[in-house]
Amino acid sequence: MKSKKSWWVLLIVSIGVMIPFITPYLTINPTNSRIQIDSSSIQYPALILHIFFATIALLTGFLQLNARIRKEKPKLHRIIGKVYISSVLISGLLAFVIILYIDNFAKATSFVALTIIWIFTTVKGYVTAKQRKYSEHRKWMIRSFGVTLVAVSGRLTVPILLLAYYLLNGFSLPGGREQMIEEVLNVNIWVGLIINVIIIEWVILNKKTNENK
Repeated sequence: MKSKKSWWVLLIVSIGVMIPFITPYLTINPTNSRIQIDSSSIQYPALILHIFFATIALLTGFLQLNARIRKEKPKLHRIIGKVYISSVLISGLLAFVIILYIDNFAKATSFVALTIIWIFTTVKGYVTAKQRKYSEHRKWMIRSFGVTLVAVSGRLTVPILLLAYYLLNGFSLPGGREQMIEEVLNVNIWVGLIINVIIIEWVILNKKTNENK
Protein backbone atom coordinates (compact mmCIF):
# COMPACT_ATOMS: atom_id res chain seq x y z
CA MET A 1 0.00 0.00 0.00
CA LYS A 2 2.81 2.38 0.87
CA SER A 3 4.48 1.68 -2.48
CA LYS A 4 1.21 2.33 -4.33
CA LYS A 5 0.75 5.68 -2.56
CA SER A 6 4.34 6.68 -3.37
CA TRP A 7 3.71 5.81 -7.04
CA TRP A 8 0.65 8.07 -7.16
CA VAL A 9 2.39 10.92 -5.32
CA LEU A 10 5.35 10.77 -7.69
CA LEU A 11 3.03 10.67 -10.71
CA ILE A 12 0.99 13.68 -9.54
CA VAL A 13 4.11 15.69 -8.65
CA SER A 14 5.71 14.86 -12.02
CA ILE A 15 2.63 15.94 -13.97
CA GLY A 16 2.33 19.09 -11.87
CA VAL A 17 5.95 20.02 -12.55
CA MET A 18 5.91 19.20 -16.25
CA ILE A 19 2.64 20.86 -17.32
CA PRO A 20 3.89 24.46 -16.89
CA PHE A 21 7.10 23.51 -18.73
CA ILE A 22 5.35 21.81 -21.65
CA THR A 23 2.51 24.31 -22.13
CA PRO A 24 4.48 27.02 -24.03
CA TYR A 25 5.52 24.45 -26.64
CA LEU A 26 1.95 23.39 -27.41
CA THR A 27 1.61 26.57 -29.48
CA ILE A 28 4.43 25.41 -31.81
CA ASN A 29 5.64 29.01 -31.79
CA PRO A 30 9.41 29.61 -31.33
CA THR A 31 8.75 32.96 -29.66
CA ASN A 32 7.08 31.13 -26.76
CA SER A 33 10.10 28.89 -26.16
CA ARG A 34 11.53 28.86 -22.64
CA ILE A 35 15.03 28.68 -24.06
CA GLN A 36 16.73 30.81 -26.71
CA ILE A 37 16.04 29.60 -30.23
CA ASP A 38 18.86 30.20 -32.71
CA SER A 39 17.42 28.03 -35.49
CA SER A 40 13.69 27.73 -36.13
CA SER A 41 14.33 25.19 -38.88
CA ILE A 42 16.51 22.71 -36.95
CA GLN A 43 16.80 23.51 -33.24
CA TYR A 44 13.15 24.28 -32.55
CA PRO A 45 11.64 21.24 -34.35
CA ALA A 46 14.21 19.04 -32.61
CA LEU A 47 13.28 20.62 -29.27
CA ILE A 48 9.54 20.10 -29.84
CA LEU A 49 9.99 16.45 -30.80
CA HIS A 50 12.45 15.89 -27.95
CA ILE A 51 9.92 17.20 -25.43
CA PHE A 52 7.09 15.22 -27.01
CA PHE A 53 8.88 11.88 -26.89
CA ALA A 54 10.36 12.62 -23.44
CA THR A 55 6.81 13.21 -22.19
CA ILE A 56 5.70 9.89 -23.70
CA ALA A 57 8.67 8.24 -21.98
CA LEU A 58 7.73 9.82 -18.66
CA LEU A 59 4.10 8.66 -18.82
CA THR A 60 4.83 5.17 -20.13
CA GLY A 61 7.63 4.84 -17.60
CA PHE A 62 5.12 5.10 -14.79
CA LEU A 63 2.95 2.44 -16.45
CA GLN A 64 5.98 0.26 -17.15
CA LEU A 65 6.85 0.13 -13.46
CA ASN A 66 3.27 -0.47 -12.33
CA ALA A 67 3.34 -3.81 -10.51
CA ARG A 68 -0.28 -4.67 -11.30
CA ILE A 69 0.19 -4.26 -15.07
CA ARG A 70 3.48 -6.14 -14.98
CA LYS A 71 2.03 -9.14 -13.13
CA GLU A 72 -1.53 -9.32 -14.45
CA LYS A 73 -1.06 -8.08 -18.03
CA PRO A 74 2.42 -9.09 -19.21
CA LYS A 75 1.57 -8.55 -22.89
CA LEU A 76 0.48 -4.97 -22.21
CA HIS A 77 3.61 -4.51 -20.11
CA ARG A 78 5.79 -5.52 -23.07
CA ILE A 79 3.93 -3.17 -25.43
CA ILE A 80 4.31 -0.26 -23.01
CA GLY A 81 7.97 -1.17 -22.60
CA LYS A 82 8.56 -0.98 -26.34
CA VAL A 83 6.88 2.43 -26.49
CA TYR A 84 8.99 3.63 -23.56
CA ILE A 85 12.27 2.40 -25.05
CA SER A 86 11.48 3.85 -28.48
CA SER A 87 10.53 7.20 -26.94
CA VAL A 88 13.75 7.37 -24.91
CA LEU A 89 15.94 6.55 -27.90
CA ILE A 90 14.24 9.08 -30.19
CA SER A 91 14.19 11.80 -27.53
CA GLY A 92 17.78 11.03 -26.58
CA LEU A 93 19.09 11.28 -30.14
CA LEU A 94 17.21 14.55 -30.63
CA ALA A 95 18.81 15.85 -27.43
CA PHE A 96 22.23 15.70 -29.11
CA VAL A 97 20.94 18.10 -31.77
CA ILE A 98 19.70 20.51 -29.10
CA ILE A 99 22.99 20.30 -27.20
CA LEU A 100 24.81 21.74 -30.24
CA TYR A 101 22.99 25.03 -29.61
CA ILE A 102 23.86 25.29 -25.89
CA ASP A 103 26.61 27.87 -25.43
CA ASN A 104 27.30 27.22 -21.73
CA PHE A 105 29.86 24.44 -21.20
CA ALA A 106 28.56 23.29 -17.80
CA LYS A 107 24.99 23.05 -19.06
CA ALA A 108 26.04 21.34 -22.30
CA THR A 109 28.12 18.69 -20.50
CA SER A 110 25.29 18.01 -18.04
CA PHE A 111 22.91 17.30 -20.92
CA VAL A 112 25.51 15.16 -22.70
CA ALA A 113 26.06 13.08 -19.54
CA LEU A 114 22.33 12.85 -18.88
CA THR A 115 21.57 11.74 -22.45
CA ILE A 116 24.33 9.13 -22.58
CA ILE A 117 23.28 7.63 -19.24
CA TRP A 118 19.61 7.74 -20.30
CA ILE A 119 20.24 5.86 -23.54
CA PHE A 120 22.73 3.43 -21.95
CA THR A 121 20.47 2.37 -19.06
CA THR A 122 17.50 1.99 -21.42
CA VAL A 123 19.44 -0.15 -23.90
CA LYS A 124 20.70 -2.30 -21.02
CA GLY A 125 17.11 -2.73 -19.89
CA TYR A 126 16.10 -3.87 -23.37
CA VAL A 127 19.06 -6.25 -23.77
CA THR A 128 18.54 -7.92 -20.39
CA ALA A 129 14.84 -8.41 -21.23
CA LYS A 130 15.75 -10.09 -24.52
CA GLN A 131 18.17 -12.31 -22.59
CA ARG A 132 15.32 -13.14 -20.16
CA LYS A 133 17.35 -11.83 -17.23
CA TYR A 134 14.24 -10.28 -15.74
CA SER A 135 15.72 -9.37 -12.36
CA GLU A 136 18.50 -7.40 -14.05
CA HIS A 137 16.03 -6.04 -16.60
CA ARG A 138 13.88 -4.55 -13.85
CA LYS A 139 16.89 -2.91 -12.19
CA TRP A 140 18.07 -1.33 -15.43
CA MET A 141 14.59 -0.08 -16.25
CA ILE A 142 14.33 1.49 -12.80
CA ARG A 143 17.68 3.18 -13.46
CA SER A 144 16.46 4.33 -16.85
CA PHE A 145 13.26 5.76 -15.42
CA GLY A 146 15.27 7.43 -12.67
CA VAL A 147 17.14 9.31 -15.39
CA THR A 148 13.85 10.12 -17.12
CA LEU A 149 12.69 11.71 -13.88
CA VAL A 150 15.62 14.14 -13.92
CA ALA A 151 13.27 16.28 -16.02
CA VAL A 152 11.23 16.57 -12.82
CA SER A 153 13.89 16.57 -10.09
CA GLY A 154 16.06 19.05 -12.00
CA ARG A 155 13.23 21.57 -11.85
CA LEU A 156 12.29 20.77 -8.25
CA THR A 157 15.85 21.55 -7.14
CA VAL A 158 15.79 25.07 -8.62
CA PRO A 159 14.23 26.80 -5.55
CA ILE A 160 16.70 25.00 -3.25
CA LEU A 161 19.64 25.98 -5.46
CA LEU A 162 18.46 29.59 -5.56
CA LEU A 163 18.40 29.64 -1.77
CA ALA A 164 21.83 27.97 -1.61
CA TYR A 165 23.23 30.55 -4.03
CA TYR A 166 21.85 33.37 -1.89
CA LEU A 167 23.27 31.88 1.32
CA LEU A 168 26.69 31.11 -0.17
CA ASN A 169 26.97 34.70 -1.38
CA GLY A 170 26.37 36.11 2.09
CA PHE A 171 22.71 37.04 1.53
CA SER A 172 23.62 39.18 -1.47
CA LEU A 173 23.37 38.90 -5.25
CA PRO A 174 26.76 40.04 -6.60
CA GLY A 175 25.72 39.57 -10.22
CA GLY A 176 22.10 40.46 -9.74
CA ARG A 177 18.99 38.32 -9.94
CA GLU A 178 19.52 37.39 -13.60
CA GLN A 179 23.02 36.00 -13.01
CA MET A 180 21.78 34.00 -10.02
CA ILE A 181 19.05 32.37 -12.10
CA GLU A 182 21.43 31.73 -14.99
CA GLU A 183 24.05 30.06 -12.80
CA VAL A 184 21.45 27.90 -11.06
CA LEU A 185 19.98 26.76 -14.40
CA ASN A 186 23.47 25.81 -15.53
CA VAL A 187 23.88 23.24 -12.73
CA ASN A 188 20.36 22.07 -11.81
CA ILE A 189 20.51 19.13 -14.24
CA TRP A 190 23.74 17.90 -12.63
CA VAL A 191 22.17 18.16 -9.19
CA GLY A 192 18.95 16.42 -10.29
CA LEU A 193 20.92 13.61 -11.93
CA ILE A 194 23.13 13.04 -8.87
CA ILE A 195 20.13 13.02 -6.51
CA ASN A 196 18.20 10.56 -8.69
CA VAL A 197 21.16 8.22 -9.11
CA ILE A 198 21.72 8.13 -5.35
CA ILE A 199 18.04 7.49 -4.61
CA ILE A 200 17.62 4.85 -7.31
CA GLU A 201 20.80 2.97 -6.42
CA TRP A 202 19.88 3.06 -2.73
CA VAL A 203 16.44 1.65 -3.48
CA ILE A 204 17.80 -1.07 -5.76
CA LEU A 205 20.71 -2.06 -3.54
CA ASN A 206 18.60 -1.86 -0.40
CA LYS A 207 15.94 -4.10 -1.93
CA LYS A 208 18.59 -6.54 -3.12
CA THR A 209 20.08 -6.68 0.37
CA ASN A 210 16.69 -7.35 1.94
CA GLU A 211 15.94 -10.09 -0.60
CA ASN A 212 19.21 -11.85 0.23
CA LYS A 213 18.55 -11.87 3.98
